[in-house]
Amino acid sequence: MRYILPILALIIAPGFCRAQALGKSVDPGTFLWYRSPASKWEEALPVGNGRLGAMIYGGVNEAIIQFNEETYWTGGPYSTVVKGGHEKLKEIQELVFDNKMQEAQKLFGRYLMGYPVEQQKYQSMGNLRLFFDLGTSKPENYRRWLDLRTATSGVDFVADGVQYREEFLSSHPDEVIVIRITASQPGAISLRAELQGARNQAHSNYGTDYFRMDSDSNDELVVTGKSADYLGIEGQLTYEARAKIRADGGTVTVSSSSLQMTMATSVTIYLSAATSFVNYKDVSANPHQRVAEYLGKASAKSFDEIRASHIKDYQSLFNRNLLTLTSNDSSFVSTDQRISRAHLRADPSLAALAYQFGRYVLISSSRPGTQPANLQGIWNNDMNPAWDSKYTTNINTEMNYWAAESANLSECMDPLIQMIKELTDQGGQVAKEHYGAKGWVFHQNTDQWRVAAPMDGPTWGTFTVGGAWLLNTVWERYKYQLDLEFVADIYPALKGSVEFFSDFLVENRSHKYLITNPSTSPENFPLSPGNGRYFDETTGSYLPGTTICAGSSIDMQILHDLFSNFIVASKLLNTDAELASRVQVMMDRLVPPQLGKDGSLREWTDDWGQLEANHRHFSHLYGLYPGHVLSPVKTPQLMDACKAVLEQRGDGGAGWSRAWKVALWSRLHDGERALKILNGYFHDQSYPQLFAKCFTPLQVDGTLGVTAGISEMLVQSNEDFIELLPALPKEWEQGSLTGMRVRGAFELNLEWKNGQALSSVIRSLKGTTVRLKVGAAKIRITENGKSIRHTRSGSYVIFQTQPGASYQLTFTP
Repeated sequence: MRYILPILALIIAPGFCRAQALGKSVDPGTFLWYRSPASKWEEALPVGNGRLGAMIYGGVNEAIIQFNEETYWTGGPYSTVVKGGHEKLKEIQELVFDNKMQEAQKLFGRYLMGYPVEQQKYQSMGNLRLFFDLGTSKPENYRRWLDLRTATSGVDFVADGVQYREEFLSSHPDEVIVIRITASQPGAISLRAELQGARNQAHSNYGTDYFRMDSDSNDELVVTGKSADYLGIEGQLTYEARAKIRADGGTVTVSSSSLQMTMATSVTIYLSAATSFVNYKDVSANPHQRVAEYLGKASAKSFDEIRASHIKDYQSLFNRNLLTLTSNDSSFVSTDQRISRAHLRADPSLAALAYQFGRYVLISSSRPGTQPANLQGIWNNDMNPAWDSKYTTNINTEMNYWAAESANLSECMDPLIQMIKELTDQGGQVAKEHYGAKGWVFHQNTDQWRVAAPMDGPTWGTFTVGGAWLLNTVWERYKYQLDLEFVADIYPALKGSVEFFSDFLVENRSHKYLITNPSTSPENFPLSPGNGRYFDETTGSYLPGTTICAGSSIDMQILHDLFSNFIVASKLLNTDAELASRVQVMMDRLVPPQLGKDGSLREWTDDWGQLEANHRHFSHLYGLYPGHVLSPVKTPQLMDACKAVLEQRGDGGAGWSRAWKVALWSRLHDGERALKILNGYFHDQSYPQLFAKCFTPLQVDGTLGVTAGISEMLVQSNEDFIELLPALPKEWEQGSLTGMRVRGAFELNLEWKNGQALSSVIRSLKGTTVRLKVGAAKIRITENGKSIRHTRSGSYVIFQTQPGASYQLTFTP
C-alpha cells in the first residue's frame, strides 16, 4: 500500500499531475506499474523463486495465476545417441571439402543426427483462477504493479467505496507462491477459487488422463497428474499442485473443483507444486510428500512472516548492484507508455529499469539447486511452447547468463554449471559413437533430460561447439573472481571438451589450418558452392539449401577462447602440461579472423556471401562480444570490418538480436548507436513488462542480454584494464551505480556527471593490481583517507590493492 495509496486522490488528475504524484513515491528505475489489467498472458507480471514461477493477469473480476514448476517437462529420461555414426564421418568431411554440401547434409542427417530428431517440451502446470463478486459497481483507481526491490506484485482498485489489494510473491525460503487479498472494510471479499491443471485444458493430442482435480478438504484444492508422452518417449513424471486457502471471517463452501468464500475480510492462499524429478536420470521422488512438506511449513506462518523472509532472501541478491539514471516527466507515466514512447522521448531511467528487470528475472528463474533459465526462464503457459522452451545454445542460453557476473549474481549461474557437468554424460557417448572421438561434445539444443546429440536437422545440428560456448560462458566466473575452487570444479568438463576437439579438428585442403568439419554458422545460409539453394520463380528469390560448411568463423573463435581458457586452467592447477602444450599448437593453427572482399569480417573460412542480408545472428562477431578474440586493442585493424557486419545486418531484428547489438556497439565504444538500438528494442521487441520478444514469442534471452549490454555501456574490463563509461550516450550524462563486478576480482561503485566520472570506489576481493584507463583526467586515490601510491602509464593508472580493502577514487577533468 505504501506505493499506491498515497496517490489515489491524485489519480484522476491530468497525466502530468499523475506523473508528479508518482514521482514522490516510486523509483522509476525499479518499479513497474499500469493503469489497466493485463488481458493476455504476454502482458502478465512475473514472480518466481527459481523453482516456482507465476504470471499474474486478468481483470478485476477474475485474477489468473498461471504457474510453472521448473521440472515439469514432457517425457522422461531418454537418450538420443545413435551408435556407429562415426563410420560415416570421414566420408561426410570429404564431401564438404569437395563442396558437395547437399550430399554431405543427407549423409549427416541419415547417420549422425540424434534420434529422436527432436527433443522434449517444457510444460505449463496449471492455473489458479480467482473469481471476485464485486457487485455491479465499476472499479476505479485501478493499478497493478511489480516492485523490483521487494519482488512483489500487486493489484489495487476501489469498488463501492472499498479499497482492495491483491499481492503476489513466490518465496524461495518457503517454496510457495502466496497470494494475499485484503479490503478496507470487514466482510467485503467474496470470491470463488478454482485450481486447474494445464494439461486437461490442452489439445487432445496431449490427452487428459491421469488427472485428479478436486478439493481434498474444506480449505485445499489439488491437481495431480503425469507428464505427457512425446516423440515415443513415455511421460514418466508425476506431479502435484495444491492450494491452501485461509479466510479471515466469512463462510467457505466446498465443491468438487472450487472453494467459495463469502464476506471475508482477508484471504491468504498458499500455492505449491512439485514433480517426481530427482535429476536427469531419476524420476522417483514423491511429489505429494514434497508439496505436503512445503505447504505444512508455509501455512504455519502468517503472510507478513513469509513476506519478510522472502524480501530478506531476495534483497540479499538484488541489493548488491543498483543502477540509477536520471528521470524526467516521461519516467513517471505508466510503464507500458514509457516503453511505447522510448524511441520518441528521452527516458534514461527506463534503461535502469530494464537493467534491474533483467537482474530480477535471473534471480527469479535461476537459483543454486534449480534448473538453468530456459528460453522463457521458468514462465510458460503453453503445452507446445515456441521452440519447446528448451535450452538453445547457439546464442540464447549463453545470453541468459552474460550478466551473471557483472551484475553481481554469480551464484545464479550455478545451475548452468551443473547442466554442463550433466551434459558430459550423453555428450561423452555422442563423442564416441557419432564422431569416434574422446571427451564430450554438445550441439545446439538440450532439454531437462540432458540429451546431447545433433537435433532438428543437419542445418542446425552441425554446430559442434555448443558445449564449448557454454564452458566459455561459465569461465567468466574465474575471470571475475579468480576462484581456484571453481577452476578445479569445472576442469574435467573443460578438459573433456578440449580432448574432443583434439580428435575432431582436421586440416583443411591446404594443410595450413585446423578446422571443424562439418560445421555451421548458426542458422545463416551461405551462398556457397553446392549448398543446394535454388531460384524460386514464384517469389523471385533464392531459397536456402543448407548451412553446412567447414570451419565457420564462430567455431574458430569459440575454440580459440576454449583453448586459451584450458591452458590457463592447466597452469593454475599444475596439471596436464603436455596436453596444454598440444592445445597451444592447435590454437595457433586455427583459422584467424579474415577480411572478406566486401570489407566485412568473413563469416566462413571461404569468402562466401549470405542469402539473407539482415540476418539476426552475428555469429562471426562472437569474438568481439561475448568472446575475447576481437577488440579495438587486440585487433584494431579489424574493427572497421566488424562495423561493416553490423551496418549490413541493421539495427532491427528479434529481441535477443538487438540485445546482442547493444553489447557489440558498446565494445566498439559507440554509445549513441547502442542507445538507438536499445530504444528500438523497447518499442518493437519488448512486451509491456519488459520481457523480450523473439519477433512474437516471449523469451528471456533478450531481457537478460539487455542487462549485459547496458553493463558494457557503463563499464568494460574485457582487456587487462578497467574502462569507465566506455560507451556512454549523451542522454545518460548523469548517473550512478553500485556493486558492479569487474574482471580481476573487483567490485565497483561509480558516480558520473556531464558524461565524466566524478568518483569511484573499488573494492578488492583478491588483492590484485588495478589497471584503470583514465585518459587525461587527474585522479586522487585514497584508502580510509590516506593517499595510495600509484603509477601513471600513458592513459592508465596502476596501483596495488589488498584483499578486502576499498579504495576511493576522485577524478578531475
